[in-house]
Amino acid sequence: MAEKNNDFDLIIEPGRIGKNYWNDIWKYRELFLFLAWRDILVRYKQTVIGLAWSVIRPVLTIVVFTVIFGKLGKIPSGGVPYAVLVCAALLPWQFFATAFSDASNSLIGNANMLTKIYFPRLLVPASTVIVNFVDFLISLCILIGLMFWYQYVPTWNILALPLFFSLAFLTAMGAGFYVAAVNVKYRDFKYIVPFVVQFGLYITPVGFTSAYFCQFFGETGKLIYYMNPMVGVIDGFRWAILGNNHQIFMPGLLISISVTFILLIFGLWYFRKMEKSFADVI
Repeated sequence: MAEKNNDFDLIIEPGRIGKNYWNDIWKYRELFLFLAWRDILVRYKQTVIGLAWSVIRPVLTIVVFTVIFGKLGKIPSGGVPYAVLVCAALLPWQFFATAFSDASNSLIGNANMLTKIYFPRLLVPASTVIVNFVDFLISLCILIGLMFWYQYVPTWNILALPLFFSLAFLTAMGAGFYVAAVNVKYRDFKYIVPFVVQFGLYITPVGFTSAYFCQFFGETGKLIYYMNPMVGVIDGFRWAILGNNHQIFMPGLLISISVTFILLIFGLWYFRKMEKSFADVI
């Protein structure tokens, strides 16, 4: 009687987990929380004033924007205090910009983990976005303080604020996944990220309203402008915080939302495509 051959080959392919990959993300949720908590400790543990940096940085930016655009530039604020107008836009922009920058270096900064153990690599850039969510919550104290100082009472629109923050969160995730994957293969890409963030600040309506910027362009240019997903996010934030003093351009908002989901899907696809080679090239 012939002996049965029980030999088999076990092949492990990084990034090719298939349907089990998304189950692994849930199984490794404790690692995700550890990475986020570790980054929070690293960011604030050895700083002189700790969490206060999350307040000081946006406060200084609000002062500069208010003086340059509000006082010197005389840009209209739509009947609301200019500092409140700027703060309502600066908070989501700062969340996105910092999450985008941190995500770009997240895989490089965890190179030792990537080359030694298996876990869904998607957790690394995602954890950096969570860290910046903590910064965002702290920075909200500035907005609350400004509204109290100017005795500005929000309307029921404020209940929609979590929806627009979710949009900012998805935008940061999509862009973060893509830039993290690109930076592993092309290390000089890290020099492009600060330029993208700085340039984005100038073309995103932080120190001015979308209506003011779009008046210099036609209807086609206006629609193209809203292809920047953060324009829709900031318009939504201002509508939620300022109420009827700020109107939403609905076609533009729909364009921004569409671009956000396209960016998220493309970012996930590209990250998963490149994930199998991270350990080899990092």
